[in-house]
This record gives sequence, structure tokens and C-alpha cells, in this order.
Amino acid sequence: MFYRRLFDFPTLSLRSSFDELDRMRRQMERIFDDLTGSSFFMRTRAGVFPLTNLTEDRDNYYVRAELPGVRSEDLDIQATGNSISISGERKIEGEEENVKYHRREREAGRFSRVIGLPGEIDPSRVSASLVNGILKITLPKAEAAKPKQITVK
Repeated sequence: MFYRRLFDFPTLSLRSSFDELDRMRRQMERIFDDLTGSSFFMRTRAGVFPLTNLTEDRDNYYVRAELPGVRSEDLDIQATGNSISISGERKIEGEEENVKYHRREREAGRFSRVIGLPGEIDPSRVSASLVNGILKITLPKAEAAKPKQITVK
């Protein structure tokens, strides 16, 4: 009390200041959502890009991509020294002409995805398989990128 009177500090505590900033942040998010519409961002992110995982072990990188409904003959996979490109087309049978959709989340069309790799690969030894809608690509590391065992003498 004495400190506040002596230096004429406002009565707001530090905690209430942060609470006020958090309230303003939430209000700005609501305004932004109202202006753009939350479905706007869902439309721009939607599409047929495959969801992928990239993992590695000592000798290989592995890319696993979800491609339900895509046939292997509709895929084009190209590998370079430090990236892989997956492109293709997902085809979905059309509905009747006078159908009214209540929900439409499955999209058809062309897709393309380039995935950068953390190291160099040997493109001549890349292999791929498509089983139950999961594409698995094995990318052998280039000899220069593999860890070398060094013996101490």
C-alpha cells in the first residue's frame, strides 16, 4: 500500500494485465473468423494431396503416403538427389446427375507433392509399393550420406 501511494502505481496487477491481453487475443480471433469464415481455410487446405510420413534408419529414408482409391498406374514418382516427387490422379466414380450432396469430403483430381529429404539418396535404387492405399517408397541413402564407422588405433 505504501509503495503504491509513494510511486502512484495503478492498482492493476500483472496477472490481470495478461488476462486482458488474452481476452483481446480471443476477441481478435473471433473477428478474423467472422471476416474470413472458418470454411475458407478448410477449402484452401482441402484437396487430394496425400498425407505423408518421412522416416529414416541407418541405410534408407522411407516415405509412406496415404493414397486411398489411387491405382499404381495412376502414379508418377520421380527421385532426385535430395527430393522425391509424387504425382498422380485420384478418380472417383461420378454420382447420378440429379444427386443432392449432404456432405462431400472425398475429392477427385490430380495431385502433386514434392518432399525434400534431409540428405542425398541414390535415385537408381529407389523402390515403391502400393498396398491397401498406402504407398511405401524406400530411398537408399547415397554412400556419402551414410555414417561411417571409424576405428581408433
